Amino acid sequence: MVVGKSESFTATLQEAPLIEPGHSYASMTEKISDIVLTKPHPRSWAIVFLTGLSLLMLMLYAVLYLFIRGIGIWGINVPVGWGFAIINLVWWIGIGHAGTLISAILLLLHQDWRTSINRFAEAMTLFAVACAGLFPILHTGRPWLVYYLIPYPDTLGLWPQFRSPLVWDVFAISTYASVSLLFWYVGLLPDLATMRDRAKNRFARVIYGLFALGWRGSARHWHRHQVASLLLAGLATPLVVSVHTVVSWDFAMSIIPGWHATIFPPYFVAGAIYAGFAMVMTLVIPIRHWYGLQDFITIRHIENMAKITLATGLIVCYGYLMEAFMAWYSANPYEQFMMHNRQFGPYAPVYWTLIFCNGVVIQALWFKKVRTNVKILFGISLIVGVGMWLERYIIVVTSLHRDFLPSSWGMYAGTFWDYATFLGSIGLFLTLLMLFVRFVPMISGFELRELWWKLNRSAKDEASDKAAA
Repeated sequence: MVVGKSESFTATLQEAPLIEPGHSYASMTEKISDIVLTKPHPRSWAIVFLTGLSLLMLMLYAVLYLFIRGIGIWGINVPVGWGFAIINLVWWIGIGHAGTLISAILLLLHQDWRTSINRFAEAMTLFAVACAGLFPILHTGRPWLVYYLIPYPDTLGLWPQFRSPLVWDVFAISTYASVSLLFWYVGLLPDLATMRDRAKNRFARVIYGLFALGWRGSARHWHRHQVASLLLAGLATPLVVSVHTVVSWDFAMSIIPGWHATIFPPYFVAGAIYAGFAMVMTLVIPIRHWYGLQDFITIRHIENMAKITLATGLIVCYGYLMEAFMAWYSANPYEQFMMHNRQFGPYAPVYWTLIFCNGVVIQALWFKKVRTNVKILFGISLIVGVGMWLERYIIVVTSLHRDFLPSSWGMYAGTFWDYATFLGSIGLFLTLLMLFVRFVPMISGFELRELWWKLNRSAKDEASDKAAA
């Protein structure tokens, strides 16, 4: 019976290995750390970094002009009081969900294939949450008074309105960002110590040593590290569900047709994981190519991410179907008009484009040849990212631009300043991501070495079992 298990394990490993053969402890450590310490970064890194920095400067200019003139420079109006700011908030929060899923839930489920991508996904989560947190603050119109949203003791007796969705977002995003940051940093400690010990430059040794917090790799350190990782994973797991559920309540608690739906919490959570995994593939595939990491981020990792993208994409498609079905089944004239307006009104091209991006394109992921073709997957992930942004656009705009009173109907379109702020947030994300790749090991070295040991031990057990048989 043991032999059968070993044979099945070996067959799976040979079909799609988690680590390409030919590596040792030393070679894996050297390859991961040298990306930061010694090897020159490719020209692609510089191009992406400078592009992100340029877009970030554009956002700073747009935000400065926003502070001077007010949010009237945006395209929001009556009745569309929510525009790009809320669309981008939901989109960025969704992108951050894949990192927590890969890091926390798959860790608790003992899924070894997460090892090569979890560090990168965790960093992506932090940067996406940083971008998302900007938009509710800017959308208030008075960002210098944002501290009013925090329940701190003050002599004026001014407390936040806890029935306000804006306050819910503050608590949800801040909690999510705090736990994600702790989880990411605790996981970094052993690798920061490795960087400290391998750095040739004294300044680099001091900086990495400060952030390594005196890590020496003792049994006590490893025990506490494992306990802390499991505790933080347990805290982060419900956050995957709760954070985007709270964001969905921003809409579902209203009485506006198209928003007032009980399906929104699971629908938003599935959409967040869907968009997040698409973004992970969008970023991992080119970086894997630029830095020659095909040995560690193998086709098996790419295919598993494609499978999760397909599964969550089908859940999102189910949500689309339920929206249409409940609008018809409820016999509510306002809900029926809302759905008819989405499909055949002035925003119909946007609606059908999102259906194509999120519902039609991903059907190609049923086929293994597509799931193992990185070029096709890169294209699909880009399309899904666009489709999920259009989904948020449709949810926000089409439910608002046709109010209960025909006299208040209107149209919405983003201005130059809307697009500048949105593109600038992408620039902030890319800038932070490229700095992370430049100064921090993007792959968890100690977990990769642990996985290498487990795989080699399994191979030795198989050989001994065969010899005994």
